[in-house]
Amino acid sequence: MTLLDRFLSYVAFDTQSDEETNLTPSTPGQMVFARFLKEELMKMGLEEITLDDNGYLMATLPATTEAKVPTIGFIAHMDTSPDMTGRHVKPRIVSSYPGGDITLNKELNIVLSPAQFPELMDYVGEDLVVTDGTTLLGADDKAGIAEIISAVEWLQQHPEIKHGKVRIAFNPDEEIGRGAHKFDVERFGCEWAYTMDGSAIGELEFENFNAAVAKVTIKGRNVHPGSAKHKMINSMRVATQFMMMLPRWETPEHTEGYEGFYHLVGIQGTVEETVLTYIIRDHDRDRFESRKREMEHLVRKTNTEFPDCASVEIKDQYYNMREKIEPVMHVIEVAEKAMREAGVEPKVQPIRGGTDGAQLSFKGLPCPNIFAGGINFHGRYEFVPVRAMEKARDVIVNICRLVAEA
Repeated sequence: MTLLDRFLSYVAFDTQSDEETNLTPSTPGQMVFARFLKEELMKMGLEEITLDDNGYLMATLPATTEAKVPTIGFIAHMDTSPDMTGRHVKPRIVSSYPGGDITLNKELNIVLSPAQFPELMDYVGEDLVVTDGTTLLGADDKAGIAEIISAVEWLQQHPEIKHGKVRIAFNPDEEIGRGAHKFDVERFGCEWAYTMDGSAIGELEFENFNAAVAKVTIKGRNVHPGSAKHKMINSMRVATQFMMMLPRWETPEHTEGYEGFYHLVGIQGTVEETVLTYIIRDHDRDRFESRKREMEHLVRKTNTEFPDCASVEIKDQYYNMREKIEPVMHVIEVAEKAMREAGVEPKVQPIRGGTDGAQLSFKGLPCPNIFAGGINFHGRYEFVPVRAMEKARDVIVNICRLVAEA
């Protein structure tokens, strides 16, 4: 099976995660997919295959050398984002993309255009896998899974390539921030690993946001509007006032690079009560802590005008893995060399987000992130160049070889 065929078969599985269920995996489709992958790995003849009740699938490619070589791992997640449906994905291949607009869905007038997504023009002449405009694609992270399994298959077919023991793992619920929560690092048994969960070709990341979620609750007082003067407190109006106190330009649509932000991701409101859900992000730990304190300060400020009206609950989600990777920078150097030998120029950059690797790094498994090739994750305009997936597979193969040669 080709890498492309494998990827196309994977996106047929509906594996959206759901943070409301409080289950692991959060949705049954992820376990269906995990069982499918387990059967595939068994047919390939891999060893130490395990699938636990929480949907964590692990397997081993045995070493082809008797030399002492570090055990390394490659990880990808099975779920797709809750932001858009992943049911009934209908991928289409645009052969030798000529440039210009790609009509995803003529009936609904959905167009993937360089006018909105200029990065499209970086892939002129390449084969692209796109959606039909009604679903996401699922390259995040089924491209990563396909690349890992295809690399393992290639190494099986080329036993002359010497490598140490290689572990692979596929986990649920990365998209809702819980992918590493029940990941058994000790059982995985690696000195270090890589998540294949980045975007454009060449991406190599070992810095990510520090992340927290803040839930601001505004309590109101509902009174009949005909007699509400000096009595009613409309929680939605107070919530609007709170929102306007946050820095206007420190939002995702106005920031880039190392710039952090406050991002309003949800509003539920009535006169009686309004709940605002924010995510807080910053690469710098001190600025991250300052942002959390600012949320608490604005709640106190709101309460000076509307006593006991506002409250906030803040929960940390993950931290910047850089502090765990810097002591073992050889894991980055190996990946950079593997990319260059695959004809890919490394693009070392911070992640404006997070990966399972961030949490795994803090659990004792250094785990930087490598590109999987997809673009425009989490929506109908997602696409993946076939060449990028092939290069990611080659990088995995090269890493396995280079670690054995070191």
